[in-house]
Amino acid sequence: MKIVRSILAGAAVVAVSLGMSACGGNGKAESEPASSTTELTVFAAKSLTKAFTQIDEEIFRQEHPDISIKFSFDGSNTLVKQIAEGAPVDVLATADQKNMDNAVEQDLVEDVQPFASNVLTLIVPSGNPANITGLDESLDGTKLVVCAEGVPCGNATRTLAENLGVALSPVSEEKNVGDVRSKVEKGEADAGLVYVTDARSSGDKVEIIEVLGAEDVVNAYPIALVKGTKNSDAAKAFIATVLSPEGQKILADYGFKGAELADKG
Repeated sequence: MKIVRSILAGAAVVAVSLGMSACGGNGKAESEPASSTTELTVFAAKSLTKAFTQIDEEIFRQEHPDISIKFSFDGSNTLVKQIAEGAPVDVLATADQKNMDNAVEQDLVEDVQPFASNVLTLIVPSGNPANITGLDESLDGTKLVVCAEGVPCGNATRTLAENLGVALSPVSEEKNVGDVRSKVEKGEADAGLVYVTDARSSGDKVEIIEVLGAEDVVNAYPIALVKGTKNSDAAKAFIATVLSPEGQKILADYGFKGAELADKG
């Protein structure tokens, strides 16, 4: 009887061992496919931060739960430079055509498509303590901040000033429009030239002073596939979402204009 019991006990151990092996040791059958997520890297202009984040959260993730997006928002010229230096990126969206053209000339991107446009406005801290009225003599002796040359909002600022025949004397030139907005919000500057979309994002932290002629300086926003991406299908899916009616509505809610208006700029 002892021999029979030993044999039966040994068989039971072997059966349990084989069962655990088939489940991969964690109770799941090895035949079950492992869930996989594609990680997509999107480089986008700083002014797109809130709109693109919302497009991802409210539309893209719902339609593509297997794709996770990592965003990097900064000045367009900085983003193009990083891609040229070898940063692994799948999608590029800039705040002007000039920087996208630079990426095209370096053979960094393909399938370029316009998806929005933007214009500048002047913002001051809530209450307008410096009593600024526009791009005029009211700026004399005040702290004006603008975007640096090469940055899309900086290039637009210079074009606007030239069109109006005014000479601006900023105390600071920032690397992206978000930094300009932040300094005005915190009261570190008396005024700043930012996109309408950024002004809206500031809410009641700032007051908006419309600038005559700003509507004639329009920045096109193009989006493109970065060459060499290993996630081409996922990248195209995100671009399609941005171009979709739902994506365009979110952009419009933040103050972005249609891409067709960029021809004015």
